[in-house]
Amino acid sequence: MSMSKKKVLIISYYWPPAGGPGVQRWLKFVKYLPSFDIEPIVYIPENPTYPLVDATNTEEVDPSITILKQPINEPYSKAKLVSGKNTDTLSAGIIPAKKKQTFVEKMLLWVRGNFFIPDARVSWVKPSVEYLTEYLKQNKDVETIITTGPPHSMHLIGMELKKQLNIQWIADFRDPWTTIGYHKELKLNESSAAKHLELEKEVLNQADQIIVTSKTTKQEFQEKTSKPITVITNGYDITNLGKVPLDEKFTLAHIGSFLSERNPRILWKAIAELRKENKAFKDAFQLKLVGKVSSEVLDTIKEFKLEDCVVNHGYVDNVEALRQMRASQVLLLIEIDSDDTRAIIPGKLFEYMASERPILGIGPEDSDFFDIVRETNTGKLVLYSEKDKLMDILLEYFELYQQGQLKVHAMGLQYFSRKRLTEKLAKVISNE
Repeated sequence: MSMSKKKVLIISYYWPPAGGPGVQRWLKFVKYLPSFDIEPIVYIPENPTYPLVDATNTEEVDPSITILKQPINEPYSKAKLVSGKNTDTLSAGIIPAKKKQTFVEKMLLWVRGNFFIPDARVSWVKPSVEYLTEYLKQNKDVETIITTGPPHSMHLIGMELKKQLNIQWIADFRDPWTTIGYHKELKLNESSAAKHLELEKEVLNQADQIIVTSKTTKQEFQEKTSKPITVITNGYDITNLGKVPLDEKFTLAHIGSFLSERNPRILWKAIAELRKENKAFKDAFQLKLVGKVSSEVLDTIKEFKLEDCVVNHGYVDNVEALRQMRASQVLLLIEIDSDDTRAIIPGKLFEYMASERPILGIGPEDSDFFDIVRETNTGKLVLYSEKDKLMDILLEYFELYQQGQLKVHAMGLQYFSRKRLTEKLAKVISNE
């Protein structure tokens, strides 16, 4: 390794063998940073509680990368003794619909929201600061630290190190903090809600640079800080899977976690009506679910009598998820119908785009992900109020499928490749 490489310390909770989209962003940045003369050093918990595990992610970590680990004391592992299933789904971010929450779930949410601020990993802040202060004093060639959240506790580690060592600190927000959908679900009392806002503001004003994944989050944060904010979206990586044959059925596939708040009744209604009206559609149609699906979503599918056309693969590893994407006729992308979620660009969008299968997107008005789908010409989009338009799109896609003409003519995908995005990150690190 040449001596001229700049060294950066990346502080993250998620790292292989964690599964799910949260781990992909920094796994790929770390993979490509050395090509831009930056040597990443990664700091992670030694014994984390990951809700999803994917061994294939581990194969992507270069064995020459320095990885530092410290034990973490997590409430989730203790809460498991009280209520195993509930804590697993809660730590996976799958919050049950309000009317279906059990007493234990309500209690766990209340405790999590009011006792663990900003989140359940907050007890890792103090030991991490002690350990990393020593490490950075001994390794003075590390000039920059980067924290990535959620969990936003990671930013508190960065903030303390900044105060103590006056080192360059970049805070990366994979999701917003106080405006994200599930924040409202935490049953926060007044002082807890105020504390979150205060910490968010402090982090945004103490960091030297801020990175966000969408332009709406950038606009939101600009009202809270004058620090420089760069948008670096998530992206896709070049994966060689060989030739993946298309599904024979007319598959509409949802790949990734399917949460209860994302349950699009408009879609189930549209499919049910099309199956009633159009025999050819009924015979060919299949709803393909790949990933963790909440029981509310499955119940609603039953309610619309669609269970006979559903194939539920459950959680699969990343490579299999990519294969399923490429095999699907149409890819389903859903964001919760709320103003708070306009800034959320689902991580899978970029893998969807790279798989070059048409996307059907359902989301709130002015969603940031709508812009990306339009710019890249990778699919069609509807609002939650547009059932007739949704039926027309499904029929149009179906007719193209029948003619063997269902494909995408994407544009500008290269801007979303992980390597191109890492180049952008390298410029932020070097203050260019």
